[in-house]
Amino acid sequence: MHRGEAEARDFFESRFTPYRIVAPDGSDSGLITGYYEPVLKGRREAAAGFRHPVYAVPDDLIVVDLGETHPELRNLRLRGRVQGKRLVPYYSRSEIDVPKPTLPARPLAWVADAIELFFLQIQGSGLIEFPSGERVRVGYADQNGHPYRSLGRVLIDRGDLKQDQASMQGIKAWAAAHPEKLQEALNSNPSYVFFRELPPPTGPLDGPPGALGVPLTPGYSAAVDPRYVPLGAPVFLATTYPLSNQPLERLVMAQDTGGAIRGAVRADFFWGTGEQAGAQAGRMRQQGKMWLLWPKGEPPPRQQ
Repeated sequence: MHRGEAEARDFFESRFTPYRIVAPDGSDSGLITGYYEPVLKGRREAAAGFRHPVYAVPDDLIVVDLGETHPELRNLRLRGRVQGKRLVPYYSRSEIDVPKPTLPARPLAWVADAIELFFLQIQGSGLIEFPSGERVRVGYADQNGHPYRSLGRVLIDRGDLKQDQASMQGIKAWAAAHPEKLQEALNSNPSYVFFRELPPPTGPLDGPPGALGVPLTPGYSAAVDPRYVPLGAPVFLATTYPLSNQPLERLVMAQDTGGAIRGAVRADFFWGTGEQAGAQAGRMRQQGKMWLLWPKGEPPPRQQ
């Protein structure tokens, strides 16, 4: 063990107490998935072969923080738009993804592939590469308020894919083979993510910012459900590598959240940027256990 590793181990062992994370039903094992930062080819303006907009937040999207008037509803936000004197649900994916939408939102860029844009929304951030070689980083800015529904689960339920085919790679292969069915399948997930432009990366380990605004570190950052795991806390994760029984056991930092990350024993492991990271992330659907490391002498946080 290197000196730095020994010092880090001593720091955490002497100053933190591990608490096993257990779900409300008593189970201590849950789903561990992976995510990454994709790189998409794009254009600043719509062009032949680049017809799918990466939207900024629409001007008419209203966000109501319910916790401001009802403390018991903290962390809950209502999204919609004003119609007359009423707040109505915001447009769903099927209403946004049409040839000529009336959405009052500025496209940050235009990309070539609808399924790649769909996965960009699921990952929450990505790099868009223009013909000049310039790369622009875009990150999650807001969402339309509709619930997330897994495209993989929809394709399994419809018999289009088998359980072991529903990885990101399997879904992309299905989309390439069935372009006529793609938009209808995408519309099964009414959730839609809007983006903002972020400062470009300055180095290979300069990851996108997570929910805390801190750059994510490949292999050492994870998204969690903040109702159960406080953001910023160290978490010991015990799982396995994708499609493998090889142990993946290490300390990670809870630095991010995600629309599909719901539950106490639930984490999304950040693999990094680009195709190689995507290959790992897209295949990761493992079982795992988690321990929260909390400062000694302090009572552990209560689940919200």
